[in-house]
Amino acid sequence: MTSFDVVGYLRRMLKIKKIGHTGTLDPAAIGVLPVCIGQATKAIEYMMDKDKVYRAELALGKITDTQDSTGEILEQRDINISDGQLYAAFESFIGKYQQVPPMYSAVKIGGKKLYELAREGITVERNAREVEIYSLNIVHIKRDEKWMPIHVLFDVHCSKGTYIRTLCADIGEKLGCGGHMSFLIRSRTGNFGISEALTIEDIEQAVGTGQIVRRLISVENVFSHLDKVVLSNAEKKKFTNGVWIEAKGDLTQGSLIRVIDDHGKMIALGEIFENKGVLMLKSKKMFVG
Repeated sequence: MTSFDVVGYLRRMLKIKKIGHTGTLDPAAIGVLPVCIGQATKAIEYMMDKDKVYRAELALGKITDTQDSTGEILEQRDINISDGQLYAAFESFIGKYQQVPPMYSAVKIGGKKLYELAREGITVERNAREVEIYSLNIVHIKRDEKWMPIHVLFDVHCSKGTYIRTLCADIGEKLGCGGHMSFLIRSRTGNFGISEALTIEDIEQAVGTGQIVRRLISVENVFSHLDKVVLSNAEKKKFTNGVWIEAKGDLTQGSLIRVIDDHGKMIALGEIFENKGVLMLKSKKMFVG
């Protein structure tokens, strides 16, 4: 399923129109895909730039047109790589580096997605984009003595916009033997990890037994790293009607704040600003209808 397919499927299952995902996951990959429902869709713009954690496998020796195992093999090279060379190559990609988006991607050039051009046999120049690899750890190196291929299982923590397929291809080029991605699972995006994730089957069962509401995650989890302001019932009424509230506590001008009601529920994302020398709180995004 594509990420778009997942959203369409859930829209029909949950019988709700307002729904969207927070960042495309490759159809060939599996793993965490946060989906926002109802008022929570207002949080999507704040979730798109979150960092990601993946477990992936690099298959050395074969270069494909899609940079993964679904594509056609363009070139096959001999492999004569030691474990020491592998570790050194992986370590060299930690930090910021300029990555060229693959042709088989949803990046748009001239109003057309790259994968659409690629399917027409068209290759265009793409500008490199800066991405950051926060950590890159080899989990296991598998060598097949008969056919001499090497498969490297690894974990990577990276910034948004990083293509793991391209990272695999770049590491292969660094080693001189080429390579492609043969496996990918996204284990974390922002605050959301795979241990809390639900499969499609889990969701179907929860809907069927009337337990789906209990399985939803509060939108507050998206903003759990922010300071919070708790409003009284009277302040809540004013705030939800657009009235500015005086900000109390050790808060900073320009900062984003979780706005909580006296029942502990997040009602809005607020912003601190100065008005005539007084710090005030105004609504940035309202999450109650």
